[in-house]
Amino acid sequence: MVRTPLTPEERERGERLGALLRVARGGRSMSEVAAAAGLSAETLRKIETGRAPTPAFFTVAALASVLGLSLDEVAGACSLLPA
Repeated sequence: MVRTPLTPEERERGERLGALLRVARGGRSMSEVAAAAGLSAETLRKIETGRAPTPAFFTVAALASVLGLSLDEVAGACSLLPA
């Protein structure tokens, strides 16, 4: 299966998601948050650094839950529309 390259907008949205998750994680370790969300620390690292800019919905939902974020907050922070 050939994956379509991401657009610059998709990459930017992934970077915004990663930044939001890093801030929300605060002083907690990447391993702690990842384990609580049922992910590997490597997966969380890739999301936070933008190397995985389009994670699955349920991955985002699990991270949001662990970090105390609503999905509305996540969507708003990742939106490319001006606030």
